[in-house]
Amino acid sequence: MYRNTHKSLLLGGIGIGLVLLTLVGTILSSIQSVNATESNPNDLAMAWQDGATPGAAATMNPLLQSDLKILSGNVQRPNGITFFDGYLYTSCSGDFTVYRLDADTGDTVTYIAGVQNTHTLYIEQGDDGPVIWVADFQRNALSYIQTEPRALENVKQGLGSPWGLAPAADGSFYVTQFATDDIVNIKRDGTLNVTATGFRNPTGIVVDGNYIYVGNNGSARRAIEYFEYTPGSAPVTEQDLKPLVSGLQNVTTIVTGPDNWLYFAYSLGTRGIVGRVNPQTCRDKGGCINADVEIVLWSELSAPLAGLVIAPDMRLFVHTMFGSEIYWAQLPENLNPRPTSS
Repeated sequence: MYRNTHKSLLLGGIGIGLVLLTLVGTILSSIQSVNATESNPNDLAMAWQDGATPGAAATMNPLLQSDLKILSGNVQRPNGITFFDGYLYTSCSGDFTVYRLDADTGDTVTYIAGVQNTHTLYIEQGDDGPVIWVADFQRNALSYIQTEPRALENVKQGLGSPWGLAPAADGSFYVTQFATDDIVNIKRDGTLNVTATGFRNPTGIVVDGNYIYVGNNGSARRAIEYFEYTPGSAPVTEQDLKPLVSGLQNVTTIVTGPDNWLYFAYSLGTRGIVGRVNPQTCRDKGGCINADVEIVLWSELSAPLAGLVIAPDMRLFVHTMFGSEIYWAQLPENLNPRPTSS
């Protein structure tokens, strides 16, 4: 009964649910430790206000709100964003529309209607132009948008509030399911197999070779976890999940930057924060804590930051879940790139 009630609340109003999650995370962070070393997200906030974060090998000063520029406000509540071939594509929950924006000028055109609430988009080059894959949280569907003729096609329906979407090497997709606390693999013919279970409201997902990184929006202690997986293997269970980063509130989007570091959006109280880690370093040390996270953006934007993407030239684009503006800032182009995992 709890699962059905939880799912219906999610489908009825994701905004309310995430606001409550943020408030709960804030309360919990003030009354208990959020990782094994008694570190606290609010301690991290004070550390950055006073200087460099203890334990973090910082290579840049964090960007602040004053460093952000507005690219475009001509969209209705963007709720997911990605970069492809000089353009930003964003799904807007305010008017159920996908827009394409020039990443330099902000010129905006309507791409297609009918996509209701998509936190993650993936784009590939098709024969007639870009093909956009979307995990629609509200319609519970994995769909794609072809260019000619412009149309929205469903591949799999009846999902459990899909949030994160990441391509696999064989052309299939890994999808996080917020309502059912698992990850599924969906082939392009709609065949579905469970890949991993035992998460806490999983959101963002990144595939890095045989490693899969997943954000838990519902657990600061288990903020970002990972597991190794070979396609066709038996599903991974909770006891097989390993900590990558602990001590972060309400992780949403996770992406791999051009430098192959892992970038992610999370909350500190009501602030939206973007941090990054070298995932190999975190794996080697048995998991990082919040003090190991290098803060990239210390914003005054209201959490959660639903959209995050790093362009090939290291421009950072970000937006909140409930605003209309898309912001950007230039990151240093030499941030210790690491080799790609095999």
